[in-house]
Amino acid sequence: MQIFSTFEHSGYLELAITHIEKIGITKEKILAVPLINRVEERRLFDTLHRADGISLFDKGAALGTAFSVVGASVGFILDWGPVIWGLIGAAAGFILGFIIDYIIFKVVHKRTGVVKGKSSEVVLVIECPNELAEKVEEILWQHLALGVARVTG
Repeated sequence: MQIFSTFEHSGYLELAITHIEKIGITKEKILAVPLINRVEERRLFDTLHRADGISLFDKGAALGTAFSVVGASVGFILDWGPVIWGLIGAAAGFILGFIIDYIIFKVVHKRTGVVKGKSSEVVLVIECPNELAEKVEEILWQHLALGVARVTG
């Protein structure tokens, strides 16, 4: 039986391997593979099939709405009227909001696509007899495995 588990790279992984060796599984039956986590720069615009949760449209829509209301209100006094000044205010607000978001996400944060929270850094594969499978799985969970799976065969 093979048992697969994922861990963060920490002392708990080393303790788990040591504990598994103590119950009778040899080093040759244990495989630890470190993973290279993907790091990529966030895209400026989302596509239909891929979105990262960051939007440059939100502040632009909010400021466009606010500026269009102010522009239409002031437009009753100005020459071109409320409709034209409302459209000018909407365009100016949207552009301002877009520029603010662009500066925040591209210049200030310089965000990359690193996953937040806990990420799997090491995959541990253990070849063990069926009678030790429960014990090995219990040891892995006790040593803070992020996930555990069994494969028989």
